[in-house]
Amino acid sequence: MLSRIWSELRYRFRALVRHADIDRELRDELAFHLAREAEKHRRGGASSEEATRRAALAFGGVDRIAEETRDARGVTLLQHVMQDLLYAVRGLRTHPVFAGGVIATLALGVGVNTAMFGILDRTLFRAPAGMIDPGSVNRVYVASSGPNGKRAIEMQLEYPRIADLARWSRTTDATASFAYRGMAVGDGRDTRELVVAIVSASYFSFFRVAPVLGRFFDASEDQPPSGTAVAIISNGYWRARFGGSANAIGARILVGQRSYTIIGVTPAGFEGVSEQRHPSVFVPVTAHASTVDSSFYRTYHWSGLEMLVRRKPGISVTALDADLSAALTRSWNAQRAIEPGQTSVDAARPEVIAGPVQLARGPLAGPEARVAMLVGSVALIVLLVACANVANLLLARTLRRRRELAVRRALGGTRARLIQQMLSETSLLTALGTVVGLMSAELTAGMLRRTVTRFTDDASVLTDMRTLVFALTIMVVTTLLAGVVPALSAGSDDLADSLKAGAREGTYRHSRARVALLLLQTTLSTTLLVGAGLFIRSLRQVRAVPLGYDVTPIAYIEASSRGPHATARQVLDLESRLVAGAVAIPGVERATPVISVPFWSTERAPIFVPGVDSADRLGRFLIQAASPDYFATVGTRIVRGRGLTSADRAGARPVAVVSEAMATTLWHSDDPIGKCFRIGSDTMPCTTVVGVAENVRARVASLGGGMDLIYYLPIEQYVASNGPPPMLALFARVHGRADDYAERLRARLQPLMPAPVYLTVRPFHDIVDPTMQSWAAGAKMFVLFGVLALALAAVGLYAVIAFAVAQRTQEIGVRIALGARARDVLALIVGHGIRVTLAGLATGVLIALAAGRAIAPLLFHVSPRDPLVYGIVAATLMVVGVAASLIPAMRASRVDANLALRAE
Repeated sequence: MLSRIWSELRYRFRALVRHADIDRELRDELAFHLAREAEKHRRGGASSEEATRRAALAFGGVDRIAEETRDARGVTLLQHVMQDLLYAVRGLRTHPVFAGGVIATLALGVGVNTAMFGILDRTLFRAPAGMIDPGSVNRVYVASSGPNGKRAIEMQLEYPRIADLARWSRTTDATASFAYRGMAVGDGRDTRELVVAIVSASYFSFFRVAPVLGRFFDASEDQPPSGTAVAIISNGYWRARFGGSANAIGARILVGQRSYTIIGVTPAGFEGVSEQRHPSVFVPVTAHASTVDSSFYRTYHWSGLEMLVRRKPGISVTALDADLSAALTRSWNAQRAIEPGQTSVDAARPEVIAGPVQLARGPLAGPEARVAMLVGSVALIVLLVACANVANLLLARTLRRRRELAVRRALGGTRARLIQQMLSETSLLTALGTVVGLMSAELTAGMLRRTVTRFTDDASVLTDMRTLVFALTIMVVTTLLAGVVPALSAGSDDLADSLKAGAREGTYRHSRARVALLLLQTTLSTTLLVGAGLFIRSLRQVRAVPLGYDVTPIAYIEASSRGPHATARQVLDLESRLVAGAVAIPGVERATPVISVPFWSTERAPIFVPGVDSADRLGRFLIQAASPDYFATVGTRIVRGRGLTSADRAGARPVAVVSEAMATTLWHSDDPIGKCFRIGSDTMPCTTVVGVAENVRARVASLGGGMDLIYYLPIEQYVASNGPPPMLALFARVHGRADDYAERLRARLQPLMPAPVYLTVRPFHDIVDPTMQSWAAGAKMFVLFGVLALALAAVGLYAVIAFAVAQRTQEIGVRIALGARARDVLALIVGHGIRVTLAGLATGVLIALAAGRAIAPLLFHVSPRDPLVYGIVAATLMVVGVAASLIPAMRASRVDANLALRAE
């Protein structure tokens, strides 16, 4: 059986690649049988001519038998396709400009969509590499109501909370906790800030993965109060730091402020559930947490961990939510037993939301995910425009080959055969365009990824199987979209008319299809340009929002402490040395220590105000503690009273400067100067307001809404009351851009730090700018794709008008001969282009207006029906339409009437 199948396959393969030899053997065999049959008739007494005639009749036609035999091989279709492809290659070699234009257009559409698919796949659809049954795994979110009654969702949980949920759940098979932190890794000159994965021992059980060297840590090494100081390093870090040597196992590595023993190496490509930050080191949760808060496992103060759960078989997400919410209620009451000030269950109404593993699909997904989806849709529109453009070019080429196609039909070619040939040619062009598109996607994917999602990952397009399958699918779809209309037009004309007609005759019927394709391009281009205009306006609006401080000239300096916790006095002395060292650098104007960083890390504490019932219900009151130079350093103005001074030291009367929004919220129209409020509890000493600062925005939520409520404390008083700040950080104001001073500041200040402390310096705008990422990404991508689509539409309009002019040369010659002036011809041709542009513009505007409601939530203080945007887009399209029509119109106005009339 198998030998017969193998023999059949070998024969068919030989018939495909050596069909000439097979045909010759077939002719020889038929000639042999025909001669035998004729010889039999000659022996019966027939003459040679009669014997040959009878033999031919008996066979029923040698040509028919040969054709049936060829069909029986089952490779005729493939042979036809190969013939068509070879014919297409020869045809395209004679028209390289046409072939290059089509391939470039298709490469543009395919490349953009392939790159965007890679982004969307990684952010929205693809499960973490190596995860076991990702459909049964969920990320845990907790929703609750705060003191002001507002509902909030959190995914950063406390260690005891996660332990409670794991202990009291009945629907989970496994749970794990994890967090990702940028931490100092290594010692001495080898110290680098790397991403460290802080994970529970159960974390690795969620993945089908085994270490390439050593082992993973187990539950006995991840127990409170201090865990075991063991670490697992990533494959990349192992090769970069240890050269891939087995000696890495057992080596010591300094991570943060603790030394760990390396016990394993992860396989290449393992990243866990990290979507943007690739960890270099994995350490146990308890080993890390004990260095931050010794009571992390007893109290519900230290948070920052995320939780994964795996559902038991047959358990739905709804059932998991209900089960974990019941466990959360028990945990909430357990917290109230040790923290009576915790909001009651009835007031907080805590519940668990089990979301997808992918953050971009969860309840806390930011606008970036929605913008990424929108940009993916825009990329598809660019592909449609490219397909319409290519269809127009192919249709024009088909019309020019009208006589050739008619001759082929007259010689016996069927219309189906002609359609097959045209589709084969389109397939060749699309395949070449896809190859070029994949190469361009490889080059541009990283840029698009960082623009749309802030990803730093530069995964290769050419090695990702899912992306390649998508590109192949796009290639097939593109072949159909771009090739069907031109292919169906092949041989559709009357054969006699086509054989005796010139190339120009009968064109107008076909040009209606070309105009329809052009209308599609103009319509889609209008929609994209409107989107670009709306996002540009949004970006300008959000950048025009007054933040209340400067951004460009500010550098942010943070110290990663790696030694024992310093005392309050040691912290203050170190900050003073750092400030002095910073301002000693030429170009650095001022510097100040801070405890909060807008849009990055903010501090808060409950406040109590005489005469105000539950001040915390009025909003979130944020703390900034700094030196007297703070306001001059960041550029925040004092609008009433005074700022902080050197007299506001520890032991002096507690004072504060409050923002205008905080003053208005607490004391309305009363003068806030001299007012009292207490920080932390109502038994604390009174903090007196000595000044009012201009409003600032420190959180993403305040960009589109009200101002943040913030108060400023002298850092010496803050440290005296609260101990060392949660992080050692400074702001430095430079002359010019902070980017130019980052390395200079780090090199100057690092030697001033104690040995176990590692400094990082970054421009402040690197922290602020990502808060505007969604609008910036929308503006950049819509502009890019809109301009590309507009350029394709302009080329399409030019091609349609130029082709129409070429086809109407005789008509134009007659008009000129009858007295038409050059401006009449110009008006005729340009008028046609303007009508097409207006029709596409009107349709595109209607579509944009209808789609405006969908993108309205992604805009910033801009109406999706902004008349300014629509007016600019309309003017742009009209200018492009007139420009694209003018060149062929000017050529038409210079037609020589005598030559035009003789040409036919």
